[in-house]
Amino acid sequence: MNLGRYFLYILLFILAFQIKDATANEVFTFYNTPSVYKSTLYPCSSCHAYMKPDYQKRKLTFHQDIPVYPHAPRVLWCLNCHDPENRDRLRLINGESIEFKDLYRLCGQCHGSIFRDWSAGVHGKRVGYWIGKKRYYLCTACHNPHSPRFNKMKPKPPPIKPENTLR
Repeated sequence: MNLGRYFLYILLFILAFQIKDATANEVFTFYNTPSVYKSTLYPCSSCHAYMKPDYQKRKLTFHQDIPVYPHAPRVLWCLNCHDPENRDRLRLINGESIEFKDLYRLCGQCHGSIFRDWSAGVHGKRVGYWIGKKRYYLCTACHNPHSPRFNKMKPKPPPIKPENTLR
């Protein structure tokens, strides 16, 4: 074996262990805060603390600006996701109360394959370094939680072919 190839193998061996150690110690932080924290209606408990939770699915007389029905209309109601005992929090299927900043756990309960892709960095946006600190964008950075599908968009025109430019 020639000497150059020998050193290449040693270098690759060392790098493999450094990459393994770096990925095991990655730091994940969230880049954006849930939009509810910026809402003039937050904290929700400022009104809801004095209201008894109404589990009956019905037309809302307040919050008409929230498009509730496009997101699983036959299945979901506000209190499937919002904690009825503490409106400043969300509620998981198992009854656990979580903060809005942990909403990815709530979304991941029904959207498991997308949550898996998001966790792996395939779906959604993350910024940072390949090895090292990364910042994840939460689901609500791109999706409206009450109507998560994107609106239809008109496609952009195709790029100009190089032979049609002024070069």
